[in-house]
Amino acid sequence: MLCEKCGKRPATVHVQRIVNGEKSESHLCQKCAAENNELGVFIQPLSVNSLLSAMLGGAESATPRMLGGGKMVRCPSCGLSYVDFAQNGRLGCGRCYSAFEKQLEGLLRRIHGSDKHIGKMPKKAASDVVRKREIDELRAEMARAVEAEEYEKAASIRDRIRNLEKARS
Repeated sequence: MLCEKCGKRPATVHVQRIVNGEKSESHLCQKCAAENNELGVFIQPLSVNSLLSAMLGGAESATPRMLGGGKMVRCPSCGLSYVDFAQNGRLGCGRCYSAFEKQLEGLLRRIHGSDKHIGKMPKKAASDVVRKREIDELRAEMARAVEAEEYEKAASIRDRIRNLEKARS
């Protein structure tokens, strides 16, 4: 698709507006979009790194965790630091998730709205995950029952949790 304005370059900026219930679309090349500045912002090509940096909230949140002696925390397996991750947008290995757990929790909540996976999963893992979620919900319900001093209800929930845990193992 060519740019609607110049008709020469490929349209790489697609703007969709809904004003008073009426939808309009514009397909512009980057140069024409920047010249028109229809969005009121300077349009730059979006890269994974810029998106990730924006999600990390700038340099402050990209600061790596420091230990008591001022030593930068790195992944014990691959040696990647959080600053390296913030710059290239890639974790080095599976253990990086544990090494940067606190920073990644906040990042995942901002990106996905939650730090728990609620989407599709392999069928083999699905039943176990569903059972684990049910147990977690029952534990929360049991805590509420104890707090409300409804001990019989809490005991009933405890028994349901035990049965589910037996079925898991």
